[in-house]
Amino acid sequence: MDADDETVRALAAEVAAADRVVALTGAGVSVPSGIPPFRGESTDDDTPDPVWETHDRADFHRRRFDADPAGFWTDRLAFRETLYGREVEPNAAHEALATLESRGDLDLLVTQNVDGLHAAAGSASVVELHGSSARVVCDDCGRTRPAGPVWERVRDGERPPTCDCGGVLRPDVVLFGEGLPDDAFDRAQTEARRCDVFLAVGSSLTVRPASLLPEVAAETGATLAVINLDSTPCSARADYDVRADVTAALPKLVETVTDRGVEPDSRE
Repeated sequence: MDADDETVRALAAEVAAADRVVALTGAGVSVPSGIPPFRGESTDDDTPDPVWETHDRADFHRRRFDADPAGFWTDRLAFRETLYGREVEPNAAHEALATLESRGDLDLLVTQNVDGLHAAAGSASVVELHGSSARVVCDDCGRTRPAGPVWERVRDGERPPTCDCGGVLRPDVVLFGEGLPDDAFDRAQTEARRCDVFLAVGSSLTVRPASLLPEVAAETGATLAVINLDSTPCSARADYDVRADVTAALPKLVETVTDRGVEPDSRE
Protein backbone atom coordinates (compact mmCIF):
# COMPACT_ATOMS: atom_id res chain seq x y z
CA MET A 1 0.00 0.00 0.00
CA ASP A 2 1.13 3.57 -0.56
CA ALA A 3 1.61 6.19 2.12
CA ASP A 4 -2.01 7.32 1.82
CA ASP A 5 -3.67 9.33 4.56
CA GLU A 6 -5.71 6.42 5.93
CA THR A 7 -2.69 4.14 6.24
CA VAL A 8 -0.53 6.78 7.87
CA ARG A 9 -3.33 7.75 10.26
CA ALA A 10 -3.77 4.15 11.37
CA LEU A 11 -0.04 3.60 11.88
CA ALA A 12 0.35 6.94 13.63
CA ALA A 13 -2.39 6.02 16.09
CA GLU A 14 -0.58 2.80 16.97
CA VAL A 15 2.72 4.64 17.42
CA ALA A 16 1.06 7.25 19.62
CA ALA A 17 -0.64 4.60 21.78
CA ALA A 18 2.39 2.30 22.10
CA ASP A 19 4.43 2.01 25.27
CA ARG A 20 7.60 1.20 23.32
CA VAL A 21 8.50 1.86 19.69
CA VAL A 22 11.68 0.68 17.96
CA ALA A 23 12.91 1.61 14.48
CA LEU A 24 15.45 -0.14 12.28
CA THR A 25 16.99 1.87 9.44
CA GLY A 26 18.98 0.82 6.41
CA ALA A 27 20.76 2.40 3.46
CA GLY A 28 17.51 3.65 1.94
CA VAL A 29 17.38 6.32 4.64
CA SER A 30 20.81 7.68 3.66
CA VAL A 31 20.53 7.53 -0.13
CA PRO A 32 18.41 10.73 -0.27
CA SER A 33 21.33 12.50 1.45
CA GLY A 34 23.56 11.63 -1.50
CA ILE A 35 25.23 8.53 -0.09
CA PRO A 36 25.33 5.75 -2.70
CA PRO A 37 23.42 2.53 -2.04
CA PHE A 38 25.59 -0.48 -1.34
CA ARG A 39 23.61 -2.99 -3.39
CA GLY A 40 21.28 -3.03 -6.35
CA GLU A 41 21.65 -2.21 -10.00
CA SER A 42 23.01 0.90 -11.66
CA THR A 43 20.37 3.33 -12.88
CA ASP A 44 20.24 6.19 -15.34
CA ASP A 45 18.85 8.69 -12.84
CA ASP A 46 20.71 10.90 -10.39
CA THR A 47 21.26 8.09 -7.86
CA PRO A 48 24.97 7.16 -7.62
CA ASP A 49 25.99 3.66 -8.70
CA PRO A 50 25.86 1.02 -5.94
CA VAL A 51 29.10 0.93 -3.95
CA TRP A 52 29.77 -2.75 -4.60
CA GLU A 53 29.59 -2.08 -8.34
CA THR A 54 32.65 0.18 -8.08
CA HIS A 55 34.61 -1.31 -5.16
CA ASP A 56 35.73 -4.85 -4.32
CA ARG A 57 34.41 -6.11 -0.98
CA ALA A 58 37.55 -8.23 -0.57
CA ASP A 59 39.57 -5.03 -0.18
CA PHE A 60 37.75 -4.39 3.10
CA HIS A 61 37.90 -7.87 4.59
CA ARG A 62 39.49 -8.43 7.97
CA ARG A 63 42.11 -10.64 6.31
CA ARG A 64 43.13 -7.75 4.06
CA PHE A 65 43.52 -5.41 7.02
CA ASP A 66 45.72 -7.94 8.84
CA ALA A 67 47.87 -8.79 5.81
CA ASP A 68 48.20 -5.34 4.21
CA PRO A 69 47.10 -2.50 6.47
CA ALA A 70 48.77 0.12 4.26
CA GLY A 71 46.92 -1.10 1.17
CA PHE A 72 43.72 -1.39 3.18
CA TRP A 73 43.91 2.29 4.16
CA THR A 74 44.71 3.35 0.61
CA ASP A 75 41.62 1.58 -0.68
CA ARG A 76 39.56 2.76 2.28
CA LEU A 77 40.40 6.36 1.44
CA ALA A 78 39.06 5.87 -2.09
CA PHE A 79 36.01 4.14 -0.61
CA ARG A 80 35.42 7.06 1.74
CA GLU A 81 35.59 9.51 -1.15
CA THR A 82 32.94 7.48 -2.97
CA LEU A 83 30.61 7.62 0.01
CA TYR A 84 31.31 11.08 1.39
CA GLY A 85 33.10 12.88 -1.44
CA ARG A 86 30.14 15.24 -1.67
CA GLU A 87 28.78 17.11 1.33
CA VAL A 88 26.17 14.96 3.04
CA GLU A 89 23.67 16.11 5.62
CA PRO A 90 20.68 14.54 7.39
CA ASN A 91 17.53 14.50 5.31
CA ALA A 92 13.85 14.69 6.19
CA ALA A 93 13.73 11.01 7.18
CA HIS A 94 16.59 11.40 9.70
CA GLU A 95 14.95 14.52 11.09
CA ALA A 96 11.55 12.85 11.39
CA LEU A 97 12.98 9.98 13.43
CA ALA A 98 14.81 12.45 15.68
CA THR A 99 11.53 14.32 16.18
CA LEU A 100 9.70 11.11 17.11
CA GLU A 101 12.35 10.43 19.75
CA SER A 102 12.29 13.97 21.14
CA ARG A 103 8.50 13.76 21.53
CA GLY A 104 8.73 10.45 23.36
CA ASP A 105 7.26 8.38 20.53
CA LEU A 106 10.43 6.46 19.62
CA ASP A 107 12.39 4.62 22.29
CA LEU A 108 15.29 3.20 20.31
CA LEU A 109 16.70 3.61 16.82
CA VAL A 110 18.73 0.68 15.50
CA THR A 111 20.69 1.42 12.34
CA GLN A 112 22.65 -0.60 9.82
CA ASN A 113 24.22 2.62 8.55
CA VAL A 114 27.68 3.84 9.56
CA ASP A 115 27.44 7.43 8.30
CA GLY A 116 26.50 9.06 11.62
CA LEU A 117 23.62 11.03 10.08
CA HIS A 118 21.12 9.93 12.73
CA ALA A 119 23.28 11.46 15.46
CA ALA A 120 23.80 14.56 13.32
CA ALA A 121 20.02 14.91 13.04
CA GLY A 122 19.66 14.82 16.82
CA SER A 123 18.82 11.19 17.57
CA ALA A 124 20.34 10.26 20.93
CA SER A 125 19.19 6.69 21.58
CA VAL A 126 20.93 4.94 18.68
CA VAL A 127 22.37 1.44 18.37
CA GLU A 128 24.92 1.35 15.52
CA LEU A 129 24.95 -2.31 14.53
CA HIS A 130 27.86 -1.87 12.12
CA GLY A 131 29.75 0.84 13.98
CA SER A 132 30.40 4.39 12.82
CA SER A 133 32.70 5.88 10.20
CA ALA A 134 32.89 8.98 12.40
CA ARG A 135 35.31 7.11 14.66
CA VAL A 136 38.52 5.09 14.37
CA VAL A 137 39.70 2.53 16.89
CA CYS A 138 43.10 1.11 17.78
CA ASP A 139 43.27 -2.56 16.90
CA ASP A 140 45.54 -3.16 19.90
CA CYS A 141 44.41 -1.05 22.85
CA GLY A 142 40.81 -0.46 21.75
CA ARG A 143 40.89 3.31 22.24
CA THR A 144 38.53 5.22 19.95
CA ARG A 145 38.91 8.75 18.61
CA PRO A 146 37.26 11.04 16.03
CA ALA A 147 38.02 9.94 12.50
CA GLY A 148 38.51 13.37 10.90
CA PRO A 149 42.09 14.07 12.03
CA VAL A 150 43.14 10.50 11.23
CA TRP A 151 41.80 10.78 7.68
CA GLU A 152 43.93 13.90 7.24
CA ARG A 153 46.97 11.89 8.29
CA VAL A 154 46.05 9.19 5.78
CA ARG A 155 45.67 11.77 3.00
CA ASP A 156 49.11 13.10 3.95
CA GLY A 157 50.59 9.63 3.41
CA GLU A 158 50.54 7.95 6.85
CA ARG A 159 49.39 4.48 5.84
CA PRO A 160 48.57 2.81 8.06
CA PRO A 161 47.94 5.42 10.75
CA THR A 162 48.98 4.31 14.21
CA CYS A 163 47.88 4.88 17.78
CA ASP A 164 50.00 6.41 20.54
CA CYS A 165 50.46 2.85 21.82
CA GLY A 166 51.94 1.77 18.49
CA GLY A 167 48.93 -0.23 17.38
CA VAL A 168 47.37 0.15 13.96
CA LEU A 169 44.22 2.25 13.74
CA ARG A 170 41.18 1.08 11.80
CA PRO A 171 37.75 2.50 11.03
CA ASP A 172 35.39 1.74 13.90
CA VAL A 173 33.09 -0.28 11.65
CA VAL A 174 32.41 -3.98 11.17
CA LEU A 175 34.65 -5.32 8.42
CA PHE A 176 33.80 -8.23 6.17
CA GLY A 177 34.74 -11.41 8.03
CA GLU A 178 33.78 -9.95 11.41
CA GLY A 179 30.60 -10.45 13.43
CA LEU A 180 28.44 -7.70 14.82
CA PRO A 181 29.36 -6.46 18.31
CA ASP A 182 27.54 -8.69 20.78
CA ASP A 183 26.40 -5.84 23.02
CA ALA A 184 24.85 -3.89 20.12
CA PHE A 185 22.94 -6.80 18.64
CA ASP A 186 21.89 -8.13 22.05
CA ARG A 187 20.37 -4.76 22.93
CA ALA A 188 18.64 -4.55 19.55
CA GLN A 189 17.13 -8.03 20.01
CA THR A 190 16.02 -7.29 23.56
CA GLU A 191 14.27 -4.09 22.53
CA ALA A 192 12.69 -5.76 19.49
CA ARG A 193 11.13 -8.33 21.83
CA ARG A 194 9.88 -5.61 24.22
CA CYS A 195 8.38 -3.16 21.76
CA ASP A 196 4.75 -2.68 20.80
CA VAL A 197 5.51 -1.20 17.36
CA PHE A 198 8.53 -1.97 15.17
CA LEU A 199 9.30 0.30 12.20
CA ALA A 200 11.61 -1.14 9.51
CA VAL A 201 12.60 1.88 7.44
CA GLY A 202 14.63 2.08 4.23
CA SER A 203 16.08 -1.40 4.55
CA SER A 204 15.97 -4.25 2.05
CA LEU A 205 15.88 -6.61 5.07
CA THR A 206 18.14 -9.07 3.27
CA VAL A 207 21.31 -8.75 5.37
CA ARG A 208 21.45 -10.98 8.42
CA PRO A 209 21.37 -10.77 11.35
CA ALA A 210 19.76 -7.30 11.23
CA SER A 211 17.03 -8.68 8.96
CA LEU A 212 15.93 -10.97 11.82
CA LEU A 213 14.89 -8.08 14.07
CA PRO A 214 11.49 -7.38 12.43
CA GLU A 215 10.68 -11.08 12.68
CA VAL A 216 11.66 -11.13 16.36
CA ALA A 217 9.36 -8.17 17.01
CA ALA A 218 6.44 -9.65 15.06
CA GLU A 219 6.77 -13.04 16.72
CA THR A 220 6.45 -11.44 20.16
CA GLY A 221 3.30 -9.55 19.19
CA ALA A 222 4.52 -6.18 18.01
CA THR A 223 2.85 -4.29 15.19
CA LEU A 224 5.27 -4.44 12.25
CA ALA A 225 5.48 -1.62 9.73
CA VAL A 226 7.80 -1.79 6.71
CA ILE A 227 8.42 1.57 5.05
CA ASN A 228 10.49 1.14 1.89
CA LEU A 229 10.33 1.89 -1.80
CA ASP A 230 10.55 -1.79 -2.74
CA SER A 231 9.13 -5.03 -1.40
CA THR A 232 11.17 -6.82 1.28
CA PRO A 233 11.16 -10.40 2.62
CA CYS A 234 9.11 -9.09 5.56
CA SER A 235 6.54 -7.19 3.51
CA ALA A 236 4.06 -10.06 3.30
CA ARG A 237 3.85 -10.46 7.07
CA ALA A 238 3.91 -6.76 7.91
CA ASP A 239 0.82 -5.16 9.40
CA TYR A 240 1.68 -2.06 7.38
CA ASP A 241 3.65 -2.41 4.12
CA VAL A 242 4.21 1.16 3.01
CA ARG A 243 5.88 1.47 -0.41
CA ALA A 244 6.99 5.07 -0.39
CA ASP A 245 9.94 7.43 -0.29
CA VAL A 246 11.04 7.54 3.34
CA THR A 247 11.67 11.29 3.13
CA ALA A 248 7.96 11.74 2.40
CA ALA A 249 6.43 8.94 4.49
CA LEU A 250 8.22 9.61 7.78
CA PRO A 251 7.49 13.35 8.01
CA LYS A 252 3.88 12.53 7.20
CA LEU A 253 3.86 9.97 10.01
CA VAL A 254 5.35 12.44 12.48
CA GLU A 255 2.80 15.08 11.57
CA THR A 256 -0.05 12.62 12.07
CA VAL A 257 1.27 11.22 15.36
CA THR A 258 0.65 14.64 16.92
CA ASP A 259 -3.09 13.95 16.68
CA ARG A 260 -3.25 11.93 19.89
CA GLY A 261 -7.01 11.57 19.78
CA VAL A 262 -7.17 9.49 16.62
CA GLU A 263 -8.16 5.83 16.95
CA PRO A 264 -6.50 3.07 14.91
CA ASP A 265 -8.40 2.35 11.72
CA SER A 266 -9.17 -1.13 10.45
CA ARG A 267 -6.23 -2.54 8.52
CA GLU A 268 -6.63 -3.42 4.91
